[in-house]
Amino acid sequence: MMIRYPNGKLYAPAQKEIPKPEIKQRKKDISFSNRGKTLEDEINETNAFYLQRNIANIHKKPVPIQIVKVEYPSRSAAVIREAYFRTPSTTDYNGVWNGYYLDFEAKETQNKTSFPLNNIHAHQVEHMKAVLLQKGIAFFIIRFAVLDRYFITPLTVIEEAWQLMTSGGRKSIPLKVFEAHAVEIKAGYQPRIDYLQAVKKFIANV
Repeated sequence: MMIRYPNGKLYAPAQKEIPKPEIKQRKKDISFSNRGKTLEDEINETNAFYLQRNIANIHKKPVPIQIVKVEYPSRSAAVIREAYFRTPSTTDYNGVWNGYYLDFEAKETQNKTSFPLNNIHAHQVEHMKAVLLQKGIAFFIIRFAVLDRYFITPLTVIEEAWQLMTSGGRKSIPLKVFEAHAVEIKAGYQPRIDYLQAVKKFIANV
């Protein structure tokens, strides 16, 4: 299916790198049943856990798409061949927890030493700044897939790196910055990615 942005530019989803198989066999752990799942899958499972237990009400935002070309290869099937995003996407998830409005973006990288900033768009940063202005909580969940490490990252960390990039600085954020300024959480079983524990720390430090 062909999808275009509102300005007509062709949408090209990021190509995921396939990690090389490990020769050394690792001991079985709680992550075994989650192999092959994306960060989005893990967050969706976590959100379902929160919702079922009345902890929080957080969902993935739907992306509005305008369909412009449909083909009907058979009477019982329709295939979308071309579509446009009606508006630029903002962030992946939003919702409420304990009276707080949460708005966040989820990103993952195969890079072991840094996070490429080309994974983030300017309008997403601006949207999250507007959320903070209204006393909401905005952050990123960054996963270093090969390392299996998760960092709940305040917008301020991403924004500072973004400003440096636009003024000619480096185009990625080193892993050591996340280690120093983000909250690292360990993947668990239920919930899989308990990011609310990091949100509690953000609130405590305000």
